[in-house]
Amino acid sequence: MVVSPNDRYGSDVLNGDWRAPRRGRSTPTPAEPDLVVEEVETGWVGAVVRVEKAGGMHVVHLEDRRGRTKAFPLGPGFLVDGAPVTLTPPQAAAGTALAEARRAASRTASGSVAVEGARARVASGSRIYVEGRHDAELVEKVWGDDLRVEGVVVELMDGVDDLAGIIAEFQPGPGRRLGVLVDHLVPGTKEARIVAQAQALPGLSQHVRILGHPYVDVWQSVRPERLGWQRWPVIPRGTSWKHGICAELGWAHASQADIANAWKRILGTVRTYADLEPTLLASVEELIDFVTEPGA
Repeated sequence: MVVSPNDRYGSDVLNGDWRAPRRGRSTPTPAEPDLVVEEVETGWVGAVVRVEKAGGMHVVHLEDRRGRTKAFPLGPGFLVDGAPVTLTPPQAAAGTALAEARRAASRTASGSVAVEGARARVASGSRIYVEGRHDAELVEKVWGDDLRVEGVVVELMDGVDDLAGIIAEFQPGPGRRLGVLVDHLVPGTKEARIVAQAQALPGLSQHVRILGHPYVDVWQSVRPERLGWQRWPVIPRGTSWKHGICAELGWAHASQADIANAWKRILGTVRTYADLEPTLLASVEELIDFVTEPGA
């Protein structure tokens, strides 16, 4: 080592990466098939045969020269040609994951093909009516992109007690169809009787379609698994259904603001159409088809 006459102590031993391990620092390396690696703790040497996800973590399977296979957690703790590496998922797997992500991004929440750069169309004369705000927010979250492309507006009725009057006021006709989504539409209910009266209005059947779902409230059309349940709880008669659900969840429900916050939390669990019950899906899809049918 050459030392300058003015340097009494030679080079600075702390200059540079003085903490680096003896074999050097670990480098990320894709666990591609046939890559030969050594697992540091056990000394197991083998070729990568596959990488899979098990128990919430990625595992690499190494086959030694005798054909025996052993699995290790993917990550640090391996050597390739004596140099430390951190094994990462193979590039093919990363490419597959990217392709899946791109495929998901090309779909709307309703599962339809997204239209790149599409602007909302000028509203058509046809409409879809729903009972309340929560219904409208759920339809918007899942089908909003589709409805904007089609130029269909969703409006609130604030209940169905005067459904016949609401339909008559809308004045459906050619180029002005009306689809109506009704909560708790099951035989023998008040809603079923109201719908039957509305459907008896003369001359409107061609331009009006009324469909519904069997749930007490649109909340119940969200799959219970999204809230950690196998099924929605049965709320005793005499108890407000929404208050009872909040109580079951351990959420505040003393005020209307509490109920509104509870719905926001439930709505937040909905990512796509797959988080909704099939009965609601079928009704909404049919209403959209009805009001957007060419030449309607």
